[in-house]
Amino acid sequence: MRRRSLLLAVPAGLLTLAGCGDDKADKAESSPSPTASAEATAKIVSGPVPEVTAGKEFGQKPTVAKGSGEPSKDLAVNVLVEGKGAEVAKGDYLQANYLGQIWSTAKVFDNSYDRGVPAIFPIGVGQVIPGWDQGLVGKKVGSRVELAIPPSLGYGSEGNAQAGIKGTDTLVFVVDIVNSFGPKSSAKGEVVAQDNIDLPKVGTNTDGKAPSIDVPEKDAPKDLVANYVIEGDGEEVKATDSLLVQYKGVLWDGGKEFDSTYSRGQLSSFSLQQVVKGWSQGLTGKKVGSRVLVVVPPALGYGDNPPSGSDIKKDSTLVFSVDILAKM
Repeated sequence: MRRRSLLLAVPAGLLTLAGCGDDKADKAESSPSPTASAEATAKIVSGPVPEVTAGKEFGQKPTVAKGSGEPSKDLAVNVLVEGKGAEVAKGDYLQANYLGQIWSTAKVFDNSYDRGVPAIFPIGVGQVIPGWDQGLVGKKVGSRVELAIPPSLGYGSEGNAQAGIKGTDTLVFVVDIVNSFGPKSSAKGEVVAQDNIDLPKVGTNTDGKAPSIDVPEKDAPKDLVANYVIEGDGEEVKATDSLLVQYKGVLWDGGKEFDSTYSRGQLSSFSLQQVVKGWSQGLTGKKVGSRVLVVVPPALGYGDNPPSGSDIKKDSTLVFSVDILAKM
């Protein structure tokens, strides 16, 4: 299993399709919740922060000097490289590479560069340590930001014994903001012709609004359908991946919407091993950045056991538009 980030302060929510809109907790393997509340507003200052001595460019693994003197009791935030992308908003999913070390010793306790995969998590809503929530909202995609985080905005007085962090340690992070995803995020790529008159047609708009799904007045297919509507140019999805998506689901019979991230105004993240088989099979092999039409027959959906309280009936065929925004 890939090692989880030590950055997480509380378990990240996983929305499983089986929950049809209910958040499921994914138990974090490493980090305890800090004692400080993410809602407490910190005073933010511009320094001091230790010098980055090597790997100074955005995207390079940095080497950071040991802190000099006593660190600030406030949250220190310095923008080392100013990005030109969109500003990160509270509640967005932030995609970032980072390195974290202890001020007094320069001991590196966690970094994503060695894992080769940027971390993705909600920012500004208490899912990560408060120093990150308060120091990174408002920064621009493409920026490199250095943070010096006092204990009260890190892991609190308990510290994190597994990482060798004491309750008195100030933490230093260098963060490269790779991307940010919010309620208006959409697929990006080449539009693919939808020529099969026996299948639903999905809208190709990429303005963040829910695409239309027009279901034909024909019999539903008996087999799984997973076709590109927009083909992105990202990595191919593996069966073991976790994804960040926008989606909309309607019933084949009547075309009524029963679930949608657009309606909730909140993206969904989940492991492909935790969703109905139609999703796990249909999205495996597709490219990140794509919009995919997924038609799920009952045997690969909910069959004769639909979610309680939903509009899904027994033996329903389900139709989804899924925008694969990122792998997590």
